[in-house]
Amino acid sequence: MTASEDPARLEALLGEQAALRRVATLVVRDTPAPRLFDSVCEELGCVLNVKSTDMIRYESGDSAVVVGAWAAGGTPSFPVGERIPVEGETVTAKLWRTGRTQRVDDYASVDGELAARLREFGIRSVIGAPITVAGRLWGGIMATSSEPHSFPPDTEQRIGNFAELVTAALANVDAREQLAASRARIVAAGDEARRRIERDLHDGAQQRLVSLALNLRLIHSRLEDGFEVGGELEAARVQLDEAIQELRDLAQGIHPSVLSERGLGPALTALAKRAPMPVDLDVADEDVPLELQTTAYFVAAEALTNAAKHARCGRVAIRASVEDGHFTVEVRDDGVGGTDPMLGSGLRGLSDRLSAFGGALEVESPEGVGTTVRARIAVAAAPEPERLTA
Repeated sequence: MTASEDPARLEALLGEQAALRRVATLVVRDTPAPRLFDSVCEELGCVLNVKSTDMIRYESGDSAVVVGAWAAGGTPSFPVGERIPVEGETVTAKLWRTGRTQRVDDYASVDGELAARLREFGIRSVIGAPITVAGRLWGGIMATSSEPHSFPPDTEQRIGNFAELVTAALANVDAREQLAASRARIVAAGDEARRRIERDLHDGAQQRLVSLALNLRLIHSRLEDGFEVGGELEAARVQLDEAIQELRDLAQGIHPSVLSERGLGPALTALAKRAPMPVDLDVADEDVPLELQTTAYFVAAEALTNAAKHARCGRVAIRASVEDGHFTVEVRDDGVGGTDPMLGSGLRGLSDRLSAFGGALEVESPEGVGTTVRARIAVAAAPEPERLTA
């Protein structure tokens, strides 16, 4: 490299860094996707000094849709929204198969509909980098040239830098969408819980109390008339006991009193006694926040319910412990497996509850082996200041 070439190379590098900063700024500002995609394509085209660039999103292994595009004046290109085939040895197809940066230096001998259209546009070489979201291939960004073998060896890295910024932007969008969906599920779960409590009160304890009030009026009138009411009083006492028990059962579903009074171990013991199958318990005597104990109890209760309904199991094991600063509750059955309990609303709601303070819910259900439900969260992350001994 001559001395006269150094300033030109430095200027090109500074221009590329400035373009990346502009794209990064758009990412941080949560720029709407269509504008962001077009801006990335334009910045990339100017940096690489090519005639056109575009961005695609894969719909399947057979087709992709153009989501962003830029072309120098008069240069033919695929419009945003057009679907293109994923076939043969095009960069689009090779990206789909490998998930790695790809190039085709000469499209003269490449077969297929897409290759033929590229030649019609005057495109002879293409280089593309993958865009991933949550570890999965989402799409790609491409740069084209009208000359074969026109891209220097470092182009893969340069186009990859732009693809990484798009990946970051899509990750932000994905995180926001997941958060919004989680919040919506939490609201829906709360509304459904209130409706359930209302139904249970109306159909159960409320009816018994109304009936008891009517019977007490009848007893009062019979007393005024001088009749013996011993039998009626005993019946009223039974009705009152039944109403009290129904209210206790309802409160147990909201928050078991034994959990607040004695801790997680006794609460899980009571839960296991009500299960239709034998339950083995291994609950460590640890200092755990009440919020985590409550969540662990409901995870165990929901997992036991799922096991009783779907697993066809002979035995269930529940383990709760603190290891490496994380509180873990695990429910494992020896049933048929092969199911996804997360499809139900119960564990989905608990997953949202865990994620609200940094926890995670895992479900493993291999065919013929059984199902394991595991909740794990850092103890220090729990928002509940009150602490009980499990």
